[in-house]
Amino acid sequence: MINNIENIELEYLTLNDYQELKSAMIEAYSSNMPDSYWRKAQIKSLIDKFPEGQVVIKINNQLAGCALSIIVDYDDFNEQHTYQQITGDYSFNTHSKNGNVLYGIDVFIKSEYRGLRLGRRLYDYRKDLCEKLNLKGIAFGGRMPNFHKYADSISPKEYIEKVKRKEIHDPVLNFQISNDFHPTKVLKGYLEGDAASNEFAILMEWDNIYYEKLNKKVTSKKTVIRLGLIQWQMRLYKDLEELMQQAEYFIDAVSAYRSDFALFPEFFNAPLMAENNHLSEPEAIRELAKHTPEIVQRFSKLAISYNINVITGSFPEMRDDLLYNVGYLCKRDGTTERYEKLHVTPDEAKIWGMQGGTELRTYDTDCGKIGILICYDSEFPELSRILAEDGMDILFIPFLTDTQNGYSRVRHCAQARAIENECYVAIAGSVGNLPKVHNMDIQFAQSMVFTPCDFSFPANGIKAEATTNTEMILIADVDIDLLRELNQFGSVRNLKDRRTDLFELRKR
Repeated sequence: MINNIENIELEYLTLNDYQELKSAMIEAYSSNMPDSYWRKAQIKSLIDKFPEGQVVIKINNQLAGCALSIIVDYDDFNEQHTYQQITGDYSFNTHSKNGNVLYGIDVFIKSEYRGLRLGRRLYDYRKDLCEKLNLKGIAFGGRMPNFHKYADSISPKEYIEKVKRKEIHDPVLNFQISNDFHPTKVLKGYLEGDAASNEFAILMEWDNIYYEKLNKKVTSKKTVIRLGLIQWQMRLYKDLEELMQQAEYFIDAVSAYRSDFALFPEFFNAPLMAENNHLSEPEAIRELAKHTPEIVQRFSKLAISYNINVITGSFPEMRDDLLYNVGYLCKRDGTTERYEKLHVTPDEAKIWGMQGGTELRTYDTDCGKIGILICYDSEFPELSRILAEDGMDILFIPFLTDTQNGYSRVRHCAQARAIENECYVAIAGSVGNLPKVHNMDIQFAQSMVFTPCDFSFPANGIKAEATTNTEMILIADVDIDLLRELNQFGSVRNLKDRRTDLFELRKR
């Protein structure tokens, strides 16, 4: 697996990518089907017929993987079709914009980029495209690259069952099943020349539960964003490795539900201070700050691997011999951005000698513009107002509170921010206790997602809420289009009706 990833992008395939694509295909299929690659004229035909269906993943501007597909009228094909038939003798004349199924023609990841879950990213794109185009589902013939090892003793059907029971390892079939595709039929003589599969394939399908048969609506950009909140249990960990294993477990969990964001709480890594409990509180937290660079690096890799934007909560960081409370937005495209806590609490300043940050801004993501305020900052309405004026749609608040009254301040202020700024607000905190960490003894939390209060939203302004003081994840969908409607046609219009003729808010 390659290191030093600076950028990862999902792009439409163009003819300018052809030479890289050709080399990648030759490498991907050299062991099973030498000289098997699409010619330039065929790729041009695919792009001309269905540009949205042809995508590539690029890492550091180098092609890392590819997915090709067409739309077919599935009723025109016998269930025992071949690859040659479904592609119209490799001309792709079977593509129809009025078809009902997205058919996968090819997908692969270059060997040096495997292990980053890029294949799942390509499949997720196909699922989103299928939903956007209101198609019944996705289908393709999946190869059986290890079947030749067992062909003398078992049938293709038995092979599939053994793979499903984990008695046989098949990297292709296992991967497809893990991405919600289900085998429906064995296709005999599917791909000519595929000796590893004995020319068998498995018809794999994914059903679009949002499909509407008579729906002829114009397609538009998807605006429903899925949030994954981690209500973190404070417990002792023997080292950073064990703590990050738990963090990855939660990222895996929320990404399995195709969440766009994972939100961690403030100071979720505080358990690592236990090994320095013999030191004074200021010394212990400065030791904790030494872990921050590695934590950020590892979160960035997890964001790429699990195809999710990770908001890392917060942790201590030393800069120019000063201690700050900071966090990082680790995007799934490989980039990271830093945010700071501007208002430190009296305890943070008195016990740890922590400084308040100076930077306040919004962050552009593939799901729109977001803001992030750490705990106490949410209790100052000026900050979120500035972010709202800059176009923020979702405000994330990682927090840490020890008592119920402390939590109530964060909760009620966060809910007020959602109403007054016509945005969604997600808060995530930690629960449990740390008896072996000074100044971090107890925690109280109930993670929640708040909305404005109007007819298109919950009457109480609460979209979702976790169980109080219980380790868990919270998944919630928020619709950005509803905010646009609220801004224009809401019962009240908090953003529009501000008396800017009487007062103004400025940021230095």
